[in-house]
Amino acid sequence: MKFTDGYWHVRSGLTLNAAQEVRDLTLGEREIEAFAACKKIVARGDTLNTAILTFRYSSPMPDVICVESVHHEGTRLRGPHFPKSTDPSVDVCVTEDPETAMLTSGSLSVRIHKSGDWNAQFYYADRRLTGSERKGPAHIRSADDAYMREQLDLGVGERIYGLGERFTPFVKNGQVVDLWNEDGGTCSEQAYKNVPFYLSSFGYGVFVDHPEKVSYEVGSEQVEKVQFSVPGERLRYYVVGGATLKDVLRHYTALTGRPALPPAWSYGLWLSTSFTTSYDEDTVNHFVDGMFERGIPVHVFHFDCFWMKEFQWCDFRWDTQQFPDPQGMLDRLKAKGLRICVWINSYIGQKSYLFREGAEHGYLVKTAAGDVWQWDRWQGGMGLVDFTNPQAVDWFKSKLRPLIEMGVDSFKTDFGERIPSEGVVYHDGSDPVKMHNYYTLLYNRAVFEVLEEVQGRDRALVFARSATTGGQQFPVHWGGDCTASYVSMAESLRGGLSLGLCGFGFWSHDIGGFENTASPDIYKRWSAFGLLSSHSRLHGSQSYRVPWLFDDEASEVLRHFTQLKMRLMPYLFAASVEAANDGLPMLRAMLLEFGGDPACEELDRQYMLGGSLLVAPIFNERGEALYYLPEGRWTHLLTGEDVQGGRWRRERYDYFGLPLLVRPNTLLALGANEARPDYDYVDGAELHLFALEDGHEARAAIYAAETEGAAVRRPELTVVVRRAGRVLTVCSERAAGKAAEGNAARAAEGAAWAAEGNAGRIAERAAEGTRAPSPDGLGAGSAPSGDKSTTWKLVLRGISAIESVEGAEASAEDASIVLTPDAESGRFTVWLPES
Repeated sequence: MKFTDGYWHVRSGLTLNAAQEVRDLTLGEREIEAFAACKKIVARGDTLNTAILTFRYSSPMPDVICVESVHHEGTRLRGPHFPKSTDPSVDVCVTEDPETAMLTSGSLSVRIHKSGDWNAQFYYADRRLTGSERKGPAHIRSADDAYMREQLDLGVGERIYGLGERFTPFVKNGQVVDLWNEDGGTCSEQAYKNVPFYLSSFGYGVFVDHPEKVSYEVGSEQVEKVQFSVPGERLRYYVVGGATLKDVLRHYTALTGRPALPPAWSYGLWLSTSFTTSYDEDTVNHFVDGMFERGIPVHVFHFDCFWMKEFQWCDFRWDTQQFPDPQGMLDRLKAKGLRICVWINSYIGQKSYLFREGAEHGYLVKTAAGDVWQWDRWQGGMGLVDFTNPQAVDWFKSKLRPLIEMGVDSFKTDFGERIPSEGVVYHDGSDPVKMHNYYTLLYNRAVFEVLEEVQGRDRALVFARSATTGGQQFPVHWGGDCTASYVSMAESLRGGLSLGLCGFGFWSHDIGGFENTASPDIYKRWSAFGLLSSHSRLHGSQSYRVPWLFDDEASEVLRHFTQLKMRLMPYLFAASVEAANDGLPMLRAMLLEFGGDPACEELDRQYMLGGSLLVAPIFNERGEALYYLPEGRWTHLLTGEDVQGGRWRRERYDYFGLPLLVRPNTLLALGANEARPDYDYVDGAELHLFALEDGHEARAAIYAAETEGAAVRRPELTVVVRRAGRVLTVCSERAAGKAAEGNAARAAEGAAWAAEGNAGRIAERAAEGTRAPSPDGLGAGSAPSGDKSTTWKLVLRGISAIESVEGAEASAEDASIVLTPDAESGRFTVWLPES
């Protein structure tokens, strides 16, 4: 929101009181309070008839500083407020010298000038990050409204990212961004997931702690400032520091919450009925059986809106005309090895019996007159569940619990953006304007909690469209309504990368696009992108998304990349644990891993999948990839070709390939099962070592697919390879006890699944050779045999000979050396030949 007319003038109709000079400072043990006059004070008379702004600086945890600016202190502060964590033991140091007062937390500090022009500077160690200076912080009043504003410095070449899942240009400089959740698709400036957090290429983040509309001018009102403003009389924001951008995200998610760990089965391929298509149990079985007959592993089946009767969404009752035996149908689908997801939202149509029940008990949002708030958009006469009412939350959960007990594993929590902000009253008195963005947090939390209550920790997930700060705790999120085009595929990726830079660890999108029907070309390219995302779903609007409706090759391509993802599961699940433990996204913008490389600062058509795999989807019908490789010797995972980084590359690919490159000094864990995502990741695992440089080490951790909800997730197997000259030293450590027992149980379950129903056809067709050929250098992979010896191997990629080995057996395969550790050995040594 702009308040000025150019640099010198205030816009007509506005009164702007900006901090001009410091008049007083109070230093406490753990905070600083500063007072700034809004005009220059030359004589005593200047202190009359002028505004004063109060600033408070404190720290809730190391490397995070809270700033609160207030105009009128007596204004009542209505909720809701974002939940935040604090560290009571944080070491806050308040000091002063003749010129400045300084508050330090960890390595982050704010230095406030004690006199003269208003000036507060933020440093990480001795590195200046940004600052708030004279005329920046301000209170603005119009005839009807009041606002608080801050302006933080933008440095030369500094770039700003984040602010939620935004489909506009990836670098936010020059943009006006208003944070207001809207159902706007992926092709507009509106966003389903608005998050008041931005990340700077200069190594810090800023979180504006307001759920209402936050308006940003990112170098767009004053080109050397990031401006943000909120309605009202006070503004609170946090500056977050760190040694790296990943550290900044760790600290931000420590403050606002880290993602739960999705269950391993959720990483498999999801298949949907689509939205307005016609479907019943026969349709569902035709699709599922068709996938299995073509050797395509499918793991989750999703029922969209019309599992319920028309005009009755949501009453959480199956439409028995279309599905006369819901329990039997779910049992039959689960016997085929499928998990089940159903569509819901928090809107209740007037025709639903739940509307009368909710209205009678006061569980729906009301108008100021005390009536139930209703409108006719989406469902005729629909009302809105009031999640500020604890009894309404329990009531809503009670309607979902029977579905979980009958076999539903997850809920697609659609909508949550169309929330009224005027003329409504919430049970707890929350401000309706703040509730507009905040509502989605309460909605998704309620659904996630009931899944967790029934299924246990690390076994719950939703498939959510809307979000705000804190929503990252309740994965998974998908990108919303994209169209079947390359442009929309690229804008979806931009949105996902922006969301990841706001601490959202898991993200998906509709493979092939939601609106319209993709060409076979787009469907196949999007399949590769979709299967190299954290979660992978086939879903559309008015047409089905099974591959054989596009062309025969589409089935082969989908099978190829689904099987590839299944083999990558040991690596991907470790990246998932990292997301849950540290708040780092699985899909990472290049700048997050290569912050020191200026070429990575604007890249939005490629990404890192975890910390070691570079993915560059193809966005054109020519099959041409144009991507940038940072420094080092990278390896094409699918072909084994080594390429030198520090340059741009232009290449062409058929539908079974795309740039998928392994970072130098990587130990990549590949599993032995290409039929399912939840299996024993250690048994038969191959740890592929890529381009390990002298003096470096590579490390891989393999976790159990069944984490048993442990508060601390520890790997089942950790392997570290160190290189000193020609000598490779390999050390491994195995977990013992319940984790191994739990994995054995999971393996037994997997064997049983593969032995029954149509699921068995996957392995049969793989044995018949009907799947796409395995990529060179990757290996075919297979379902584990009945021998549960839990062995693993080390594969030295690009090394065709060794001089000797001690503690392992060596063999040569495909221009690589394969090393099998001796039994009971946790360490072995390899001598490479002289070059």
